[in-house]
Order: sequence, then C-alpha cells, then structure tokens
Amino acid sequence: MDNAMLIGLSRQLTLRRELDVTANNIANASTEGFKAERVMLEPRESARARHQDGPARVQFVGEWAMGRDFTQGVLTPTGRPLDLALEGDGFFVLETPAGERFTRDGRFTLNAAGELTASDGARVLDEAGAPIAINRELGPVEIGADGEIVQGGVPGPRVALAVFEAPGLLSKTGDNRFAAPEDAERLDERPRVRQGFSEASNVRPILEMSRMMEVSRAYQSVTRMIRDADELSRKAIERLGRP
Repeated sequence: MDNAMLIGLSRQLTLRRELDVTANNIANASTEGFKAERVMLEPRESARARHQDGPARVQFVGEWAMGRDFTQGVLTPTGRPLDLALEGDGFFVLETPAGERFTRDGRFTLNAAGELTASDGARVLDEAGAPIAINRELGPVEIGADGEIVQGGVPGPRVALAVFEAPGLLSKTGDNRFAAPEDAERLDERPRVRQGFSEASNVRPILEMSRMMEVSRAYQSVTRMIRDADELSRKAIERLGRP
C-alpha cells in the first residue's frame, strides 16, 4: 500500500474519532454541568515507502489527547434548595466506591439516611471528607455562597469544593464525573456556591452541528482521495503488466 493511502487511512481514523466526539457533545447539550470536548491531534512522522524520489519521510496524523472546555455554563434557577451550582472554576466532591470523583452537576437530593447525595446515591462530601447529613427536623436548608450549610440558624459543615491548577489532567470516568491523578495540585480557592441553581452544559449546539458537517465533508474528501489513489495504482499495474 502506498504512502498516499496510508496517510489517508490515518486521517480517516482521526476524523471518525472527531465525529464521535462531536456527536457526543450534541447528545449532551442539555446535560447539566457537561463540558464540551474536542479531539487534539498531532503529526506522526514515519519513514516513507522505498522509492527513488519524493520526501525522505512522510507525516501521518494521530490522536494526541482529549481537550475539554471547562468554561462555566449558564446558571438557571430551579427553586429547589438542594440544587447547587458553582460560579467560577471548581468541582463538587463525591464519594464513590471507586474513590473521590469530581463533578459540576449539583442536582443533589437526600437519601433515606438524610445524607446529601447525587442522583445515583454517591454521597456529597464536606471539607473534612465526611458525608453531609441534613436533619429534616431543623427546618429549611440554607447554603451560603461559601458552601456553608445552615439549618435553624445553626451553622453546619461546608460543602467540599476542589479547584485544580491543571484541570486538563482530570480523566473522565462516566456519569459526567472526573477523577484526578494522585499528584494533582489543588488551589486554595473556592468558587461561589449558588443555591437553587443548576449549571447548563457549555456545549453550543449550532457550532457543534457546523463542526459535524465540516468533519463529514473532510471524511468524504479523504475517502475520494483514497479511492482515486487506489484507481491510479490499479491502472498503473495494468499498464505495467501489458507486453
């Protein structure tokens, strides 16, 4: 197989990946706290096929990393006292069987034990790393901008918030959550907590639809290039095989 077809195939693979990521962004345009993603590419140099002329090396393209846009989404009032949203950088901290997980989705509720949890039961942690217990008998819950929980005028624990120096190092674990490497450096900062609000996805559907059309056209163009290269090779072999 010649260089043109190999390069084309490498580009097709990355375009397929870009198409999948773009489609996932569109599918999560209404997912609270979702952050748009984009495939980051890099050139990969390789020795050319042996021939007498042309460049000594050729460049392929491959996936380098997954980039995420961590900019804040629009905050929408919900009227629910246990719905929380963050203004600025940072994440809520959840306790899961796999360890601590971080999320921007603050649509919380109470479990049977009165603990603040995410929709799947993962417990929300306070600054001491303990689950947050809410006593229903103390009346309505008030959560301040600093994350402090107050009931009946009595201050309680503060909701744990994590702000990372390099959020790009976080790895996606599913359920709109992230895991942090052990050496991830946290900043001594706290975003503002907004009670009764929910953060919308920061995906911009129109831009993502435009991106999907661009990727689709690029894929079709590369497909035609590979088909033309294959046809050219076939004709060359036919002519060389004639007596």
